[in-house]
Amino acid sequence: QVQLVESGGGLVQAGGSLRLSCAASGRTLNSYAMGWFRQAPEKEREFVAAISSGGTRTYYIDSVKGRFTISRDNAKNTVYLQLNSLKPEDTAVYYCAKRASPYDVSYYTRADLYDTWGQGTQVTVSS
Repeated sequence: QVQLVESGGGLVQAGGSLRLSCAASGRTLNSYAMGWFRQAPEKEREFVAAISSGGTRTYYIDSVKGRFTISRDNAKNTVYLQLNSLKPEDTAVYYCAKRASPYDVSYYTRADLYDTWGQGTQVTVSS
């Protein structure tokens, strides 16, 4: 059973940067695509970014393209999300998640295809 723990959130001014980390324990993530989602107050959880198991393919929601970068270090069993040029509308709790099926990154925006979630880390961007 794998456990995911996010860290790196915080309060930052608009235009600033943060680096979120998602560390896994209990099982290697090497065979699984990973995703980042976020949920703002009174809004539904939305897909942010995904990365294939080998790290060669990445996907982003349009609103973060060019500002956020997802990456992974399989040797450290950790996935990252670099957040640059942050905007107040990026304020949310950010969650990392593991795909249920190995080597599968299809339909990467669908939260129901991820079977393990972290507890989330709060990102607050002030204007």
